[in-house]
Amino acid sequence: MAGYPKIVHTEEGMRDGLQIESADIPVAAKIRLLNALSKTGLREINVGSFVSPKYTPQMACVEELINGFTPEPGVKYTYTALNDKGVDRAKAYTPPLSPRASELATRVDMCDVFAQRNTNRTQAQQMATWPKTIEKALEKGVTEGALSISNVWGSNWIGEVPFEQHMLMFDRMYQMWDDAGIKVTRIGMADATGWSMPHQVERTVTGIKERWPSIKDFNLHLHNTRGAALASVYAALRVLDGTDTLRLQSSIGGMAGCPYCGNGRAAMMIATEDLMHMLEEMGIHTGVDLYKLVETVWLAEEVVGHPLYGFVSKAGPRPRFDKLYPMDMPHIETLEQAKHFIRGPKAYEGANSPWKEPITSWMRPEAPGHKEKLAQMKDAPAQSKDAPAQPKLAPAPQKVAAG
Repeated sequence: MAGYPKIVHTEEGMRDGLQIESADIPVAAKIRLLNALSKTGLREINVGSFVSPKYTPQMACVEELINGFTPEPGVKYTYTALNDKGVDRAKAYTPPLSPRASELATRVDMCDVFAQRNTNRTQAQQMATWPKTIEKALEKGVTEGALSISNVWGSNWIGEVPFEQHMLMFDRMYQMWDDAGIKVTRIGMADATGWSMPHQVERTVTGIKERWPSIKDFNLHLHNTRGAALASVYAALRVLDGTDTLRLQSSIGGMAGCPYCGNGRAAMMIATEDLMHMLEEMGIHTGVDLYKLVETVWLAEEVVGHPLYGFVSKAGPRPRFDKLYPMDMPHIETLEQAKHFIRGPKAYEGANSPWKEPITSWMRPEAPGHKEKLAQMKDAPAQSKDAPAQPKLAPAPQKVAAG
């Protein structure tokens, strides 16, 4: 089936983002940020983690945050919990939190070093839990199983993981589910250390679809440590189709990081504003107000006290219609001046303007004769008889909605 996959997106700024920032950020500031995020059109927001403050002091106030924010109708609020104790804590706040999805998956990290640094377990210990996971699935009458691998394409501790190696690991998990008579329909790929590259993601997703056609639900949790994560998402979109679901996580401004991978805040995520902008430009409707989202990124920068890492929050979305820039605006040189796409002329007040006469152009929609000129160009011969033939353009992508 042609078309793009269904997109299910989760905003991770409140969780993956704030957990790498200062533990001294006031709860009131976090509440203000969560309330702003809730009004952007984002459909799913992870509000934080129910974990030990000993290891993640930034999440010590998660209960106070949930008690203080204003839930927005139509927004799904999720959370992260790493054990039963965390799940039990979260139940007291459900709703407004959504009930935790009951998903049984066999999980492993391709990097034994990262497994120990992140989960205090070796890779072998992780694999030893697989039989118990499948046994639990059989006891519960589960009919669909899931596979999940972290550091799929490599890590800072062991280097690159070859395609054949992670596919073999997926196959070992798949066969255990298959032997138990449980159909595998979901797969997760995480990249905490930022080793994904578009061609590798495309090869992996293609290989999964070819080998295990029952898998139709794909999760990509990509960190943008080396700037390739958004391109990797695009690579997955090229391979998947309208029968598939693609689950993505990103963070406003790219705010994120990992204390266990050796890169800290440099292990940022895809900036949500950049991801939403790309999806919209590809014809995948997100329902997100990009301008509100950008203003929320600016608020997040105030909250954390430093600039964040996205691009659309600095340059704005591609302008159209009434958002086109003034033709004779002055020189724009600083990031603050570049915020004119929301703040208007006051953003560049006093900037150098060398033009002595107003700039005008028939190409502007508001210009006299604009429609007539376009009509003339449309009716004019496209090329002379001796001119080289122009390549045919690919048809525009079908408009689909993100889930």
